[in-house]
Amino acid sequence: MARVSGVPLPAVWLALLLALCLQVMPLAEGWQMYRPDWLGLMLIYGCMRAPGRVGVLHGFVLGLLLDLIQGHVLGQSALVFSLLGFLCALVYPRFRRYSLLQQAVLVLVLLGIVQLLEQWVRTLWGDSSIHLAFLLPALSSALLWPWLATLLRALEGRRGNP
Repeated sequence: MARVSGVPLPAVWLALLLALCLQVMPLAEGWQMYRPDWLGLMLIYGCMRAPGRVGVLHGFVLGLLLDLIQGHVLGQSALVFSLLGFLCALVYPRFRRYSLLQQAVLVLVLLGIVQLLEQWVRTLWGDSSIHLAFLLPALSSALLWPWLATLLRALEGRRGNP
């Protein structure tokens, strides 16, 4: 059985809802393609720090909320974030042993896979054309990962968790 972290469930949901707000926050037209995948980052962090509390169900619910807020096809983001939660559950034992740089590379791969799936689904619905710019959020998220993970661990440590 997976070890459940001391992170309380309301704190996890609060962090994920804050990430949802950052995900839908308006940006200038030229900067939207560089926006980090905040929801994906927090879902990965939650799955790695509290695997018994955060997983596929959280990804599905947050994906549905994101679809409702952004007006996408209902279930598109739910599918993507459910897959991300599943992939995180697969790599969880190895991920925690990696250095921050190795974790950032794995975050790039995980978010790149889900961005590729999301681009494929959007192309099926006819919403967008095929180009490699859809990978820019995965790249910016991977660059942000070491600082975000360090900050969140420091906040947990300040609260009294190991």
